[in-house]
Amino acid sequence: MDKIVIQGGARLHGAIPISGAKNAALPLMVACLLTDETLVLKNVPNLADVRFMGELLKSFGVDVEWTPARSLAEGGTYRLQARHVRGSTAEYDIVRKMRASFFVLGALVARVGLAKVSLPGGCAIGARPVDLHLKGLQALGASIDIAQGYVFADAPAGFVGGEVVFPIVSVGATENVLMAATLAKGTTVLVNAAREPEIVDLGNCLIAMGAKITGLGTSRITVEGVERLHGATHSVLPDRIETGTYAMAVAIAGGEVELTNTSPDLISSLLDLLPLVGAEVSSTGSGIKVVRNGSRPKSVSVDTAPFPGFPTDLQAQFMALMATAEGTSRIRETIFENRFMHVPELVRLGADIKVEGDTAIVTGVASLTGAPVMATDLRASSSLVLAGLAAKGTTIVNRVYHLDRGFERLEEKLSAVGAHIERQKE
Repeated sequence: MDKIVIQGGARLHGAIPISGAKNAALPLMVACLLTDETLVLKNVPNLADVRFMGELLKSFGVDVEWTPARSLAEGGTYRLQARHVRGSTAEYDIVRKMRASFFVLGALVARVGLAKVSLPGGCAIGARPVDLHLKGLQALGASIDIAQGYVFADAPAGFVGGEVVFPIVSVGATENVLMAATLAKGTTVLVNAAREPEIVDLGNCLIAMGAKITGLGTSRITVEGVERLHGATHSVLPDRIETGTYAMAVAIAGGEVELTNTSPDLISSLLDLLPLVGAEVSSTGSGIKVVRNGSRPKSVSVDTAPFPGFPTDLQAQFMALMATAEGTSRIRETIFENRFMHVPELVRLGADIKVEGDTAIVTGVASLTGAPVMATDLRASSSLVLAGLAAKGTTIVNRVYHLDRGFERLEEKLSAVGAHIERQKE
């Protein structure tokens, strides 16, 4: 099993190209099931989750062709054609590895009238519920049954447009129902829909495929169902979580770095905070420049919230930054329970963090100290890397397969701007 070794204390200088967004690429790949023509996706990151999705689509008879990127500054290309959908079962062995596999539920029922999809591993109808997905598809006429760890869904005559009211904002449920609604008979209205850029990106791709969608980027999306969709070519938007993570890497380590192939509009909630922390942020012709020189970062409190609020997927990274800041900050997690699993590992590096319910109270220390730590999930692993950049001595991050699910060539990108970081085999 690989590990990442970091010698802390190096300042960062140069440019980091931002990859395409994994959280956009996965539902975009599923969209190929909605048509028998070819969907071409460009700027796709080469990540474990993306490869898992390609394997899942192959199991349904999709022709999957992958062309790797020629450099760090561009993504790869997928050509996907579901000319004939064979089978309608997403097995547990695939879905347990990647929660986004559940997106195939709505698309499969829309295309072939039925689907059998495993409940995501460790989830059921629990802390990260899929009941919002199911209720949304039921509102479009699907019959749903749950047995032996699988969701059985069917709508033999196809989906029928209706009003879907989400009781809480859910990105995944919005994406699942949005794809299903494109082929429904009549009009579908999604109320309290998620507004994230990844939703807009998926909607724009579906429009390019012939869907009729209005209201993208708002909490009310209207879909006029069409009889069929056709092929299209679409470029995946930049990864805002990667953008934010590397912006905070500069803020915690110091230096001057331009993040290219990205946009400040994707991550304004963080960029508005960084000047308060003590970093300078400016827009460039090709992305964002982040500079931090001089004194320690300053403490700033934050609550996570659905877009356009502060992303839960940047909470762990921001906590690492606050662990080195002057003063005390309060970080409140409002989206997911149990998303403070990185706290004990940051404490191993010398951080002073106390958790009270949904809030972490972080008292910044003058310096962190390198130590062996263990990644518990994707975002936690990136927070440990950021902490390691600032820590004195050597930090060893174990179980980095979590990182490989969401960050493309992380150690290569950070090495290129001066970080002392390398991947080692056990």
